[in-house]
Amino acid sequence: MSTLEHRKTIQANLHHGSRSARAFRYKKEEKRYWILLISLIVLGLLASYGLLVYNNPVPIDSPSFVPVTKRRMVALVAMIIAAICQSLATVAFQSITNNRIITPSLLGFESLYSVINTSTIYFFGAAAFINFTGIGSFLFQVAAMVLMSLILYGWLLSGKYGNLQILLLVGIIIGAGLGSVSSFMRRVLSPSEFDILQARMFGSVNNADSDYFPIVIPIVVIVMFLIFAYAKKLNALSLGKEVSTTLGVNHRFSIIYVLVLVAILMSISTALIGPLTFYGFLVATLSYQAAPTYDHRYIFPMALAIGFLVLTGAYFLMYHVFNAQGVVSIIIELIGGVIFLYVILRKRSL
Repeated sequence: MSTLEHRKTIQANLHHGSRSARAFRYKKEEKRYWILLISLIVLGLLASYGLLVYNNPVPIDSPSFVPVTKRRMVALVAMIIAAICQSLATVAFQSITNNRIITPSLLGFESLYSVINTSTIYFFGAAAFINFTGIGSFLFQVAAMVLMSLILYGWLLSGKYGNLQILLLVGIIIGAGLGSVSSFMRRVLSPSEFDILQARMFGSVNNADSDYFPIVIPIVVIVMFLIFAYAKKLNALSLGKEVSTTLGVNHRFSIIYVLVLVAILMSISTALIGPLTFYGFLVATLSYQAAPTYDHRYIFPMALAIGFLVLTGAYFLMYHVFNAQGVVSIIIELIGGVIFLYVILRKRSL
């Protein structure tokens, strides 16, 4: 589909609010999309079922089945939350930046998360760090990351010379600076304190606490709905500032609005599970290959299905096939990092 056709289709969708049949170039592509999406959903459900019942000593019809599988269910809910947050945030972020290489992690969420946890154990000791749990600490971490993002957006996007490129550059610098502060504090910790800290610094669904779910799930559902409702404007924003403005989109407001939603999703995911630097990039890259369309109403569902399958499939294989429970996030990050390098080398630019 040419850029002109792409522009006309988006303009028609924005004005009339109707789904265009031209989201795919050919009917064959659309048919392949739905077959692949349904297959991924089925595989994700099968992997979820395997996580709950495989190697479970209690039969499904037993009254003890639910209590025994409670921890597995908590981990499964955490996977769903992580898939929603990381996949939607990364796809939306790459669309507004018009760049399929950079990720929301560049804005320093994970570095700030690392500083919060490292400074807690550095200044107050291991006992305070272990007790730094509960809804209060979780909301504090989420609020700190969102607040940092809002200050960054308001400062860099509302000024006369503000633009998205400067925002990304400043985000990278802030992330690097916070990472250096964390590294300095970790170097002076005792070996036992360092081990305790490192256990939380690895992203894992086992870090999730079910006490947070009553707060996290409603927020994630609302933000997910808002992003899906903004899909048509994201189609225009992905074409750049000039084209989206021509199509009647308020570019600056739309960018800030989407960035706020991205910040909320990334903050919740990082505070709940821990850093997952390349997971979102891996899911987004696979989604673009699986959904050959510009329309985010199709890209988002594919990203959710792939993100959920990647997590459930990886945890099932590592837990029950290779018996390597502690390396799941490492494997996901490794594969995501390799694909990231491959894409950069292939494009030869950022």
